[in-house]
Amino acid sequence: MRYIVVIEKADNNYAAYSPDVPGCVATGRTAADAFAEYKKALDIHLKGLREDGLPLPEPSAQVEYVVVSQGAAG
Repeated sequence: MRYIVVIEKADNNYAAYSPDVPGCVATGRTAADAFAEYKKALDIHLKGLREDGLPLPEPSAQVEYVVVSQGAAG
């Protein structure tokens, strides 16, 4: 399975989560740290779901980008 991971800058660190895996988040000093911690958290989260006999969340999130000109004015 392949999950999208969103990494966001907070005031003093970074947070990582996947829209497809509610309740599983991680933080880190850098974006790379947050991503590495999220991979660990996701592994533990999915193992817990398996142990409880629950289905794994299906990856369904998609990513698209929109390009906006910096000089664009309404």
